[in-house]
Parts: sequence; C-alpha cells; structure tokens
Amino acid sequence: MRKKYSPQFKAKIVQEILREEKSINQLASDHEVHVTQLRKWKRKAVEGLPELFRADQRKNDDVKKLEAEQERLYAEIGRLTTQLNWLKKKGFDIE
Repeated sequence: MRKKYSPQFKAKIVQEILREEKSINQLASDHEVHVTQLRKWKRKAVEGLPELFRADQRKNDDVKKLEAEQERLYAEIGRLTTQLNWLKKKGFDIE
C-alpha cells in the first residue's frame, strides 16, 4: 500500500532540501521517504516557482482592470445623474 503525504509535509521537506543543511539521503532516512520521491518533489517545487510569480502578476493585472472598469462605471453614473437632473429641471415627469 502506498503512503500518502500531505501538501504541508511535502512543502516542509522541500524547504529542508533547499536549505541544504542535510543531504537528500539524510532527509530521506529521517522522514522515511524514498530519495527518488524527494527529488521529484524538489523538481516539481522548483519548476512551479515561476508560476507563483506569474499568478501574482495576473492578480495585479486583474485588479487594475477592475479599477478601470469601476472608474468607467462611476463616470457613467455621473453622466446619467446629470442628464436625469436636467430632465427633471425641464419638467419631464420621471419616476
């Protein structure tokens, strides 16, 4: 039966690997995980790091788009409010 490891456990081990305070063989022995598995986790983590920063950039871009859309909508509300007030002033029955 295969062992299942939590993402937190994997992250903790990968951090230890990246610190390079102990060899991968020592960590494998300490945590009772095969060396090959640790190498796979490390490779996956290192390959995934750039995506974390791209995700931050996408979030920033999304926030900027939402702020621009909000500004456009506020401008539209202002324009429509002005038109409504002008129509009311001219005597149009607006409900």
